[in-house]
Amino acid sequence: MTDGRRFRMLAIVDDCTRECLALVADTSLSGVRVARELDRLLAERGRPKMIVSDNGSEFTSNAILAWTDAARVEWHYIAPGKPMQNGFIESFNGRLRDELLNETLFSSLSQARAALARWQVDYNTDRPHSKLGWQTPSAFASTFHQRRDQTLRNMSGSASAPAAQHARKGKSNRQNELKAG
Repeated sequence: MTDGRRFRMLAIVDDCTRECLALVADTSLSGVRVARELDRLLAERGRPKMIVSDNGSEFTSNAILAWTDAARVEWHYIAPGKPMQNGFIESFNGRLRDELLNETLFSSLSQARAALARWQVDYNTDRPHSKLGWQTPSAFASTFHQRRDQTLRNMSGSASAPAAQHARKGKSNRQNELKAG
């Protein structure tokens, strides 16, 4: 910031839809704060199968370890010094840095938060991506979620009907074989 203070930022991006789900700026970001943001996203969007991150202290904290257990979300840490193992977020962070952070002098944390919020809306709603068929992340997400929801509505359950009935307690296997056969 213009007064020499620094702020930290948490960026959360959905690899599938390319949506920027969160841009959180604060003077510090603890594991507890990250877990709170993840809880908010789970309430809005449901549980992801996996989260991928670097090995920053906020991601390796006891708060995040407890959160992954409670939320039943798999967490994958990239290898130290291997940012390309999480290439999309690295590309996203570079774009954010080049287009906003390196070009703007922030006088306050609230100004930084407001600028990040505007940039996030622009990124999600006004920028088409080649990997999404030149749709914006928001437009693609709306069609993606409709397709996913339609598939879920058409499914009667996650498992097919059993091929045979379960054996009943108290009867011999021979009786069960005869009944099933």
